[in-house]
Amino acid sequence: QVQLVESGGGLVQAGGSLRLSCAASGRTFSRKSMGWFRQAPGKEREFVAVSNGNGLSTLYADSVKGRFTVARDESRNEVYLQMDNMKPEDSAVYFCALRDKESGSAWYWLPRDYDYWGQGTQVTVSS
Repeated sequence: QVQLVESGGGLVQAGGSLRLSCAASGRTFSRKSMGWFRQAPGKEREFVAVSNGNGLSTLYADSVKGRFTVARDESRNEVYLQMDNMKPEDSAVYFCALRDKESGSAWYWLPRDYDYWGQGTQVTVSS
């Protein structure tokens, strides 16, 4: 049974930082894409960042580029999202997701491309 568990969400002031963690169990994510998405009230789930299957490359949404950093630790089966210089518009529930197929250097940024999801962690940025 695959389980993804996010942690690290909370309330932060604009300009502040948070670090989200996602721990995977039941499946290794070696050579697989791990993505971060977010969903604000009344909006669709949107792509934030992905660490692709080769474990070396990352891709970011334009809205977070230069402020957010995704990293993975395959020895711990964990992926992280470091969020700096946060803005009120970053407020949302953040989800990590696993695409359970080896993906090499290909990019996957659509929610339908992912097979497993965490339960989400709330991030609120106050102005």
